[in-house]
Amino acid sequence: MENLAQLLSTQDMGILLEHTHAMVVLVENDGILVSWNPAFDSYKKIFPSAKKLEDFFSQYDKEVILSKLSEKTKHSWVTDILLNEEDETLSFGCVLVPVSNERMLFIAEQITSGPVGPENVERLNRQIKLFRIESEFTKKLARNKQIELESVMVQASEVAQIDALTFLVNRRMIVRELQSEVIRAQRYDSPFSISVVDIDHFKNVNDTYGHQIGDETLRQVAHQLRDHIRHPDMAGRYGGEEFLILLPNSDAKAASEQASRLCKQVRENVIEVEYHTLNITISIGVAQFRNGEDTWETLLNRADNAMYEAKNNGRDRWVAAAD
Repeated sequence: MENLAQLLSTQDMGILLEHTHAMVVLVENDGILVSWNPAFDSYKKIFPSAKKLEDFFSQYDKEVILSKLSEKTKHSWVTDILLNEEDETLSFGCVLVPVSNERMLFIAEQITSGPVGPENVERLNRQIKLFRIESEFTKKLARNKQIELESVMVQASEVAQIDALTFLVNRRMIVRELQSEVIRAQRYDSPFSISVVDIDHFKNVNDTYGHQIGDETLRQVAHQLRDHIRHPDMAGRYGGEEFLILLPNSDAKAASEQASRLCKQVRENVIEVEYHTLNITISIGVAQFRNGEDTWETLLNRADNAMYEAKNNGRDRWVAAAD
C-alpha cells in the first residue's frame, strides 16, 4: 500500500478522486466547503444553497458532525445523509481526517447492503488508508504513520456496531444479537427475555432545555443501563430515546426484577448538566420468549406493547407481557 501511495502523483490522485464512488470533500475546520470530487458534486446539486458540511445532515446529526469537526481528530462512523428536502436519507460510512491545521478531509461511501459487513469496512479502510498516506506525504504532518493507520482501521471496524452518542451497541447490532439469542433459545429450549426501555417525557427535555442537554440525558441514562445489568446481558440503543436489553437464560420473573431495579436506579439518580438538575424516569416493557410461538419480531412487539402499557399506567414503572 505504501509503495502504491509513493508512486501516485498529484495527477494520479486527481484521476482517483474523479472516478471513485466515494464522496470526498475538503472542508475548513468550521465545516465550510472548500472543494470536492465529482461524486459529491452530483449530490450537492440537490442542495445548491448548502455552504457547510452539516447542511447535508438531519438536525440531530448536525450536532454530531459539528462536535467531530471541533475536535480536529480522526473520526469514523455510520450515519444517515439527507437525499432530498423531504428528509429521506441513506446510510453512509463516513470518515473525517485532519489534513492541516485549518482543514479536514471528509469521505463518505453509501452502505447498500444493510448492516455494515466486513467487505464494506475493508473497502472503507483501503480508501482511508490511501487518502491518509497521500496527505501525510504531501503535508508531512504525521510522525507515526503506521500507528495512526492502525487506529483508523480499528475505528472503522467499531463504527459498524457502536452508537456514536451513547457508546452502546447500535440498532443494527442489538437486533442482530436479538436474532442470535432467539435462535439459541429455540435450539436449546432455554429461557430468554428482553426489556424495551423508554425515557419518560423526553420530548419535554429537548423542548425545554435543548438538544444538547437532551443528548447528555440520553448518554447518562444509557450508562446507567449499561452499568446496572448482569455481565451476560446486553443493552443497546434501539432508536431515539428507546433502548433494548437482552437477558439470556432469564425468565420473565428475573427480567421483571431487573426492570424494577433499573426504574429505581434512574429515578433516584439526579442528572446534572450545564447547571440544570433533571429528575428522569423510565418505562419498561418485559417479555419472555415463547418457544414454538414467538419469532424475534413478535417477541419485540410484545415487549414494546408492554412498555406502552407502562406509559399508559402512569410511567416510571415496568409491565411484563402476558404469556
